[in-house]
Amino acid sequence: MRNASAYWRGSEKNKQLQRIYGTAWPTKDELKAHLEFLAEAEKRDHRKLGSELDLFSIPEQIGSGLAVFHPKGGIIRRVMEDYSRRRHEEEGYEFVYTPHATKGKLFETSGHLDWYADGMYPPMQLDEGVDYYLKPMNCPMHNLIFDARGRSYRELPLRLFEFGTVYRYEKSGVVHGLTRARGFTQDDAHIYCTREQMSEELDKTLTFVLNLLRDYGLTDFYLELSTKDPEKFVGTDEAWEEATETLRQVAEKQNLELVADPGGAAFYGPKISVQARDAIGRTWQMSTIQLDFNLPERFDLEYTAGDGSKTRPVMIHRALFGSIERFFAVLLEHYAGAFPAWLAPVQAVGIPVGDAHVQYLEEFAGEARRKGLRVEVDSSSDRMQKKIRTQQKQKVPFMIIVGDEDMHAGTVSFRYRDGSQENGIPRDQALAKLVDVVERRVQV
Repeated sequence: MRNASAYWRGSEKNKQLQRIYGTAWPTKDELKAHLEFLAEAEKRDHRKLGSELDLFSIPEQIGSGLAVFHPKGGIIRRVMEDYSRRRHEEEGYEFVYTPHATKGKLFETSGHLDWYADGMYPPMQLDEGVDYYLKPMNCPMHNLIFDARGRSYRELPLRLFEFGTVYRYEKSGVVHGLTRARGFTQDDAHIYCTREQMSEELDKTLTFVLNLLRDYGLTDFYLELSTKDPEKFVGTDEAWEEATETLRQVAEKQNLELVADPGGAAFYGPKISVQARDAIGRTWQMSTIQLDFNLPERFDLEYTAGDGSKTRPVMIHRALFGSIERFFAVLLEHYAGAFPAWLAPVQAVGIPVGDAHVQYLEEFAGEARRKGLRVEVDSSSDRMQKKIRTQQKQKVPFMIIVGDEDMHAGTVSFRYRDGSQENGIPRDQALAKLVDVVERRVQV
C-alpha cells in the first residue's frame, strides 16, 4: 500500500527504518470494499478539508502540533463552544479560568511529575531557579479552587468547568493534524461530591455527555471501562476496586455495549470512555469520565459534613469533547466538511442571476443577519453557474437564488447541496425555514 520512515521504538535517538504497510483479504470483493473505504476516508481527511475549506492551518513557523484557526474555522469552533457553554449552564456547571503555567510543586503534589513527566514540556527556570511548567491538564488547578476556602456539604455537588488550554510534549512521529496535537483546549470539568452522591452524579454526567454528543450529530456509541495499571497507580487496591465497580454499574445502566480495557486507566483512577462511530464506521474515543479517590487525598481536600466533621470529597474528572481541536477534526471528517447549518461557517449564500438582483439579496441577507443567521451574497462578476460551483465546493448548506420573477414576487429560490431546488418561496417563509433548520440542528 505504502511505505514510510519510522524510528525504532518511536524514538528519534534510534536508527531510522522503513515501515511497509500492506493488506490481505480472503476475497477480491472484500479487498475492493476496503480500498473504497480507504478512498472515502482520504476524502474526509480533516487536514485536507481544513485547507480546502480554509478552516485552519498548522504553520511551520509556529511548530508541529500547534494549530491556528482561520475565520471560518473560528466560527465553527465558537458555535461549538457557545452551545456547550449553554448546555453546561443548564446542567448546573460553574465556569472557572486557570493560567497556562504553574510552579512545578503543584505537579509534584498531584503526582504528574512522577507519572506523567515524559508527556510534559521541559521546565522553565524562573524566580531564582524555581521550575515552572506548561500545564498538561487542568485538574490540579481546579483542586486549588475547591480548596481556596472552606466548603460545606450544602455546596456539593460542585461542578467546575473550563475551556482550559493544555500542552503535551508529543513526539513528532505521533503528531497528526488536530487529532494528536501539542497544544489543545480541553472542555474540562471536575465534579466534587459526597460518597452518597457519587453514583447518581456519575449517572447524570454520563447521560449528559451522551446527549450532548448526540446534539452534535454523533449517535452510534459503545463504552470502554479502563482499569488499573498494576505498575502505574496511586492509592489502595480497595479504593480502586470500589471506584471501578461503581463506574461499571453506571455504564451498564446506559444499555450500551461495554468493553474492558485492562490497565488503561490514568494513575489516579479508573475511567469510562465513550467510543463513537462516525459516518463511515470508524471509531473515535470521545468523552472520558474518571472516578478519583486519590487526588482529593493528595491535595488534602475537605468539606464540612452535616454533623460538623471534616470529610474528604469524591472527585469526578470529565472531558466531554476530549479536546476542542480533536472534536473539531472528528466532526469535520464525520460530515466530510458538509456541516449541518447550525455549525456551518456560512449558512446560506445569495446568488443573484444578474446585477439587478444584488440589492434585493443584500436586503434579504441583512434581515437574516438580524435573526442571527450567517448569510452572505456573492456579488462577484463570475457567471451564475461558476458561483454555484464555488459554493458547492465550499459545502454551503443553502444557496438563495434570485432572478426577475423572484424579485417582482417578493420570493427566493432555495438550492440544496444535492443540487435540488425549491422555487418561489416568500421571503418571510424562507427566513423562517433557515431559522428553523438552525434551531433544530438538523442536516440538510
